Amino acid sequence: MATHLQPGNPAPEFDGLTQDGTRLRLSDFRNQPVVLFFYPEDDTPGCTKEVCNLRDNYQTLLDAGLAVVGVSADDVASHVRFAQQHSLPFPLVADPELRILEQYGVVQEDDWGGRVRLNARRTTFLISPEGRILHVFERPRTEQHAEEILDWMDAHAMR
Repeated sequence: MATHLQPGNPAPEFDGLTQDGTRLRLSDFRNQPVVLFFYPEDDTPGCTKEVCNLRDNYQTLLDAGLAVVGVSADDVASHVRFAQQHSLPFPLVADPELRILEQYGVVQEDDWGGRVRLNARRTTFLISPEGRILHVFERPRTEQHAEEILDWMDAHAMR
């Protein structure tokens, strides 16, 4: 199931707490393009590969002018552990009430060993400095996600 948001749509404003306890809003990044990535859960194999790929390529993403922000349904305490364990240099926004996930249309139901829960469907939004969606990565390649983003930017003469 794809998100209802498409390139050209305004990116929904959001407000949430990060792993360091600061309140973060999308509008904090006006005048800068944003990689807003949603992922299912801290400390799972695919999610760890994805955030580590973004971490390992973080300076290249910064050099391309991009801000990087992650969002999942995990709480702040979980994000603290995850960010510390993997030395993540970018903010992770906690969304246990699923408000941001719902705004972006990325809520999914998962069955984890008989435990059904709602979390984020792995999706990344590339957002323009003016707050419009430039591209939606519906199924990001976890181990090459930064490269995928940069390749898209190169193909669209954005860096």
